[in-house]
Amino acid sequence: MNWLTNTVLPKIRALGQRKEVKDNLWRKCPACAQMTFHRDLEAVQFVCPHCGHHMRMGAKERLASLFDDATWQKVSVPEVTLDPLRFRDTKRYADRLKEAKAKSEAQDAMTVGLGRLGGHQAVLAVQDFAFMGGSMGMAVGEAFIAAALKAVAERCAMIVVTASGGARMQEGILSLMQMPRSTVAVQRLREAGLPYIVVLTDPTTGGVTASYAMLGDFAIAEPGALIGFAGPRVIEQTIRETLPEGFQRSEYLLEHGMLDMVVHRHQLKETLARIIGLLADRTRPQPVAAAAGENDLPV
Repeated sequence: MNWLTNTVLPKIRALGQRKEVKDNLWRKCPACAQMTFHRDLEAVQFVCPHCGHHMRMGAKERLASLFDDATWQKVSVPEVTLDPLRFRDTKRYADRLKEAKAKSEAQDAMTVGLGRLGGHQAVLAVQDFAFMGGSMGMAVGEAFIAAALKAVAERCAMIVVTASGGARMQEGILSLMQMPRSTVAVQRLREAGLPYIVVLTDPTTGGVTASYAMLGDFAIAEPGALIGFAGPRVIEQTIRETLPEGFQRSEYLLEHGMLDMVVHRHQLKETLARIIGLLADRTRPQPVAAAAGENDLPV
């Protein structure tokens, strides 16, 4: 009886049970609605193989795709006070933070890495929209400043990949204060003569757009990315007019002079490496020429 109970019956039950399939094995493209196996999608950097739509990409995947040999060193970021306002809506802000950290395995919406990109040393600060909509709070502000200081210390370029719904409302005025703080950090890079490049991805809105996202020496965007301060629906309701086709998308902004270029994700690393090389040649100290005679002409 023990043999029937312990061995045979469990096997029979197992045959009748439905195997659970992880819900993240397949991804549905929001543009063409085609399903793609997650490993195949990861292999093409989350660009839909059916229609070319650029899906949202996590911070770790983004860093691995841009740094040489997917190798990079995480830059430490100062800790901030959690839930300084003891904010609560339908759920406590502290609980939302815990859930976001558990799902993403990140401390907050921005991750900073140091490594080589196309042979050039660079600091990358990447926002992850999956972490509370990539919202900018005190932790993101500290991460951005830490990235800028690291770039100054290493004398290398700084690249920011933005993906954000704006400032984090749960931190009130403390989140808005990150706008001027990040602007000052960009100024530190300029004073040091170091390249500052911004890659805008879908979506980049709110306070991020109103601060460091629009201060780059080069403004690069991925195809079809939504970029703006307020969303198109809010603007339409405010001005009571129908907006042009493709309003606030990368291609529209490029046509109207707000961007320098729109680059496909597969060519992004090559493009960034080329820009860093060009800017580094201009900022690199020139060798001192030998002392010239009185009658020699200046070189």
